[in-house]
Amino acid sequence: MAIRKTAGYAWNLISLIGMLLAVTAAALIVVFFALETITGVEHAYLGIMTYFIFPGMLIFGLLLVPFGAWQVRNKRRKAAIEGMISLEEEIPQFPRLDLNDPHRRHLFIFFILASVVFVVIVAIASIKGFEFTESTVFCGEVCHTVMEPEHTAWSNSPHAKVKCVECHVGPGAAWYVKAKISGMRQLYAVAFHTYPTPIETPIENLRPARETCEHCHWPAKFYVGRQKIFYHYAPNEDNTPRTIDMLIHIGGNPKFPNIKGIHWHIGQEVTFIARDRKRLDIPYIAVKGKDGKLTEYSNIENPLTKDEIAKGKKRLMDCTDCHNRPTHIYHSPGEEMDLNFVSNQIDRSLPYIKKVAVEILERPYKNKEEAIAAIGAGIPAYYAKNYPKVAQDKAAAISQAVERVKLIYSQNYFPEMKVKWNTYPNYIGHFYTPGCFRCHDGKHKTADGHVISKDCKICHEVLDQVQENIPVGKHVNQFVHPVDIGDELYKTNCSDCHSAGGRDIPGEGRPEKP
Repeated sequence: MAIRKTAGYAWNLISLIGMLLAVTAAALIVVFFALETITGVEHAYLGIMTYFIFPGMLIFGLLLVPFGAWQVRNKRRKAAIEGMISLEEEIPQFPRLDLNDPHRRHLFIFFILASVVFVVIVAIASIKGFEFTESTVFCGEVCHTVMEPEHTAWSNSPHAKVKCVECHVGPGAAWYVKAKISGMRQLYAVAFHTYPTPIETPIENLRPARETCEHCHWPAKFYVGRQKIFYHYAPNEDNTPRTIDMLIHIGGNPKFPNIKGIHWHIGQEVTFIARDRKRLDIPYIAVKGKDGKLTEYSNIENPLTKDEIAKGKKRLMDCTDCHNRPTHIYHSPGEEMDLNFVSNQIDRSLPYIKKVAVEILERPYKNKEEAIAAIGAGIPAYYAKNYPKVAQDKAAAISQAVERVKLIYSQNYFPEMKVKWNTYPNYIGHFYTPGCFRCHDGKHKTADGHVISKDCKICHEVLDQVQENIPVGKHVNQFVHPVDIGDELYKTNCSDCHSAGGRDIPGEGRPEKP
């Protein structure tokens, strides 16, 4: 046959399969790459096929072609040597390249052109494959179940336009290689379902924030203060608005050592030892002054021994010790309802809507489907039973509230990974976790009696506060709790009450359940 003669030694099953694989893979790469370029839409699994599976298939196919030809040629040469077959000319050990022979010249030109085409396709796929592994689609959507909580939280965070690798890897080849090696372990864990639920944090061996965060958040610009107004709403029938006008002492510019404020901590060299993996229990802190003098603080109630301090793992404090959830942020049901009131996504005139929503959200559910069904039935049922006129007059507002509460659940609760809004402690502030009070608890002292203060005014000052238990027009400059809890306001940490399940105010009545 003419085709067989043209193909020569490549006319065998193995080489033909290799040709078919290579041509098919090349065509699929071109088609899918064109589709992504034209539509501008990245898809996790299409990306894996286009930039990993198909190029691998193409290279494997190309390797099969010479392998099959080599096998045929080797068998024929061996048979000729042993006299099993007769040939017009001896088959040499290595192929001859005679460009004076038109047939071989045409095959050589075809081989060169085909090689160029395949090399270009593989090169483009490799470059795009590298870009794909650096994309948020790859990081967040390939391992869908495992990464769904973190990817969802990132999508709704202030850093939603920042790629994962910019924080988790950063610039430079060394950390890129480390990240990919770590990724291999993670791939194994996902493939064989050996990952923990929930995923444990903090991440071990995370690159220091000074090499990532500070590329954008330049410490030299942290100084003076920042005014911020916090909006809250009471979980009562009127969803009464509350505001706290606060001046936050940012401070701590390393260029001006006398300026104090929150960012003083990274302007100094502060090290600490934590007893637990989550760094909630910090019994030892050391501050190195500008003169090189080391000031050591120990927890007077449960201190470390000198031997434990000597052997303990000392961590240099950086941004992530307070901003430990700068992107993967989950919000409590109460916070989410406040945000929805402020943005007018939920009608505040619906009686007890905050309390009803928080209670339904905080019930235990086996899966997301069960939760969505409970929200869809529970809120309308409550108003139908307790406020029939509201149910009739504000049916549209109730329906919108239902959809928003469903969204709150889907963004902060992930039963498959055993993750909910308070699974991971967020150390900014001290409302739902000890946060600042891990060190600023009035219990860390030096040998000469100097104490790390618990005075709130070190970090912020209340400029004004509006609340139902503050007379209209009265100006306050100290925080007033919505319910009179006496000295407990100063003795008990906020998180001791608020971390348990989204309770906003202890002691207030709850709406009748549907």
